[in-house]
Amino acid sequence: MTETRQDPAAQPAAQPAPASDARADAGGDAAGDGDIVRCDACPVLCRIRTGRTGACDRYANIDGRLARTDPLVLLEKVEARADGQVVRFLKQGEAWDGALAPEDPVFVTGIGAATTYPDYKPAPFIVSSTWKGVDTVTVVTEGIFSYCSLKVKIDTDRHIGPEQATVTVEGEPIGHVTTAEYGSQMLSLGGVRHLTGGSKKEGVVTCRAMLDLCNKQPVEMQIDGGARLTVQAGAAPVIDGEREARMRVGCGSAAIGIFAQQWHGHADEVIVVDDHITGVLTEHQAGAYLGMTPAGIRVRGRRSTPGRYFQVAQPGSGWGGTDVTDPLSIIEKIDPKKAWPGLRLFMVSTTGEDSLYCVLDGDLKPIPTDMPPALVKVVDRIAENCEPALCSVLFLGGAGGSLRAGVTENPVLLTRSVQQLLTRVTVGGAPAYVWPGGGITIMADVTRTPENSFGSVPTPALVAPIEFTMPQAVYLALGGHAGSITPISDIRTEDGRRLIGAQPDNPWPLDPQTEPVG
Repeated sequence: MTETRQDPAAQPAAQPAPASDARADAGGDAAGDGDIVRCDACPVLCRIRTGRTGACDRYANIDGRLARTDPLVLLEKVEARADGQVVRFLKQGEAWDGALAPEDPVFVTGIGAATTYPDYKPAPFIVSSTWKGVDTVTVVTEGIFSYCSLKVKIDTDRHIGPEQATVTVEGEPIGHVTTAEYGSQMLSLGGVRHLTGGSKKEGVVTCRAMLDLCNKQPVEMQIDGGARLTVQAGAAPVIDGEREARMRVGCGSAAIGIFAQQWHGHADEVIVVDDHITGVLTEHQAGAYLGMTPAGIRVRGRRSTPGRYFQVAQPGSGWGGTDVTDPLSIIEKIDPKKAWPGLRLFMVSTTGEDSLYCVLDGDLKPIPTDMPPALVKVVDRIAENCEPALCSVLFLGGAGGSLRAGVTENPVLLTRSVQQLLTRVTVGGAPAYVWPGGGITIMADVTRTPENSFGSVPTPALVAPIEFTMPQAVYLALGGHAGSITPISDIRTEDGRRLIGAQPDNPWPLDPQTEPVG
C-alpha cells in the first residue's frame, strides 16, 4: 500500500463526502485507522494520513474522512448565437439553492466522479433525468486506462523523422512516428507496452507526457534521427525551435489544379515543389486543358503521370517539406528544342512560404528577377488557402474489462448496446468515436473536453472520464444496476459539484444518437 506525501493545501479545496453519499463522493469505502484512512478507489489502496493526499492527488484525508480534491463537473447546455453570444438554458434566479429539476438541461460528467475500479460494485453515479420527454439514464465513472494511447496529428510538411522512428521524452521512449497523412505528420504515443511493459521510469514518463497532452499542456519531445518538437493540443507545433504557421494547401499536383488558371498568362512554366508530388504545369493535365506549350524544363525524380513527379528531393524542412533550399537545384535539364530565351519560370512551395520568379537568358539559364504583381497575388492566395497549422491530440482507450461491470451485471450487453447505437459514449461530455469491431474502443478529441478532464494513477495509467447515456428502458433491459439509480434532482450543484457551460459545438449528450460521432 502507498503512503502519501502531499499537502492538500496546494490542491483545489477538498470536498468532504456527505454522510449520505460517502461511496459516491469518495470513490469507495474508507477504512479508518487512527488518523489514517484507506482509499480503495483503485488497487493501490493508499493509506492517507490527516491533511495529506493519495498517490494520485485526487483524494485526501480531511479530518479523518476521505474526500475528493476535485469537484464533480456538471455541464449546462449552452448555445452559441450568430452574434457570438452564448445562450444559457438553465434559468435560475440569484437565490437559486443549487437544486436541479428532472428536466433541467444538465449532464453529469465523469470528471471528478471517482471510480469503483475494479468495478465490483456499481459505478459512482448512475443518474436518471428526463430529456425531451424521454426518461434517460447516464452511468458516470472515471475509467482507469492502462490500455490507452494518443494519436497526434501535426500539421506540417516538414520532415520530423522517418516512419517508425521512436519518440522520446526525457530520454525515455513513449511512442513512434506513424504513417504521414495529407499535409500532416502523425505520432502514436503511449499504449500498454510503454506504460507497463518497459522500465518503471519509462512508464512514469510516458504517463506524465500523456496526461499533459490530454490536459492540453505543451510537451517537448525528440524524434530519433529527426526533429525536436513541442506539441500542445490546439496550438501550432514548434519544430526545431520554429513555430509552424501553415498547413499546405495541397500537394504540388493539387496546387497546380487549383491555381492553374490564375497563373495562366503570367508565367510560361510553374513548378510547385513538394516532398510527395511535385507538379509541373505545362506537362500537367491542367496545362494541357489551358493549351499551354510544353516548356522543356525537366525536374529530377520519378515521373508518375504527366506533370506529377515523385522523389524530387529528400524529406527535410526546406521547400515543400523537402531538403531543398535552392529550388533551381531540382531542375535536371532544360531542353533547348522546347525552351526559349525569355521564358518566364515561376517556382513556389505548397504553402506559399517560398517562391521564386526567373526569366531564362540567352543561354537558357534561369535568372531570378522581380516577381510580377499578378504572381505575388497568387502567392498570397496560396497562403490564404492554407489553414493554420495545429496539433490535434486524440485520446484512444479500450472501455472494456471490468469497467462495464459498474454499468451492468452482464457486460456484453453494454458492448452490444454501444455497437447498436442504443447507448452513447462520451468523454467528459465530449463526443467519442466508437471503433467498429469487438469491444468498446473509443477515441475523443481532447480539445472538446473541459479543462483538466484527465488524471492518472501510479500503476501507471491514465484516468479518463467516461459516460454511458441511454433511455432508461434500454438500461433496465441490459441488466443495469436499477437499485443504484439516483434522480438528477438529488444531485445539487453544491458540496463539491461544479456547474460549467458545455462547449456549444459539441452535440448535447442527452440528444438521441442516430449515427457514430467522428
